[in-house]
Amino acid sequence: MSGADRPGPLTEDRLLDGRLVIRQPRHGFRVAIDSVLLAAAVPAGAGERVLEPGAGIGGPALMLAARVAGCRVVGFDAQRALVGIAGENIRLNDMVERVEIMVGDLASPPSRLALGAFDHVMLNPPFHPAGSARSPADASRAAAHVEGAAGLDDWIAFGVSMLRGMGTLTLVHRADRLAGVLAALDGRAGGIVVFPLWPRDDGSPAKRILVRAQRGAAAPLRLAPGLVLHEADGGYTPEADRVLRGAALDL
Repeated sequence: MSGADRPGPLTEDRLLDGRLVIRQPRHGFRVAIDSVLLAAAVPAGAGERVLEPGAGIGGPALMLAARVAGCRVVGFDAQRALVGIAGENIRLNDMVERVEIMVGDLASPPSRLALGAFDHVMLNPPFHPAGSARSPADASRAAAHVEGAAGLDDWIAFGVSMLRGMGTLTLVHRADRLAGVLAALDGRAGGIVVFPLWPRDDGSPAKRILVRAQRGAAAPLRLAPGLVLHEADGGYTPEADRVLRGAALDL
């Protein structure tokens, strides 16, 4: 088994005010606030289908399913060991009928996934371009943080291709890669909303952004006020705390 396939020791954590139990690698890529905010921002409804490429251990997929009763979430990941942990998490949270995570990647997605079959796609692609950052020593963490053969344009192109007409793509990324996100969406989707995630209400620049776009939409780009994450003392703002406890995030 390669280093990328070895998850190592696991922790068991509770999310969404304790409603979800998540097992995840102690030293690999872990569910963080980016994942929570992404799942909260997907405008899914009951009866709709959502796809998450790069689903890892299933954190965002399970958070979305817990928030939106009746939606179905399908994901895939190239790391077989993480998919195995995702299966455990799905069973732990009694979501077998509504969440499914399979083995696959952008170049070879699961054969059961059809183009244009999903109402929504959510993405948390690697934040760093290949060769632009020092890769983490942990191979699983490196795969999640640094782009491999698939770059940002590939992630977004694939995501849009899986949407039905007027379906939405929602992603979280680094603010300094917004130009690349917009370039990748150009000609593929419209009605773009850019939602900054402000560290504090003190003029600090946003390090993360949420972006939503709609396939087939013609509405102009909109810059939303965004969300302030932390108070001056480092605690979460009331607005951010509500989302961390399971509230939807309205972009």
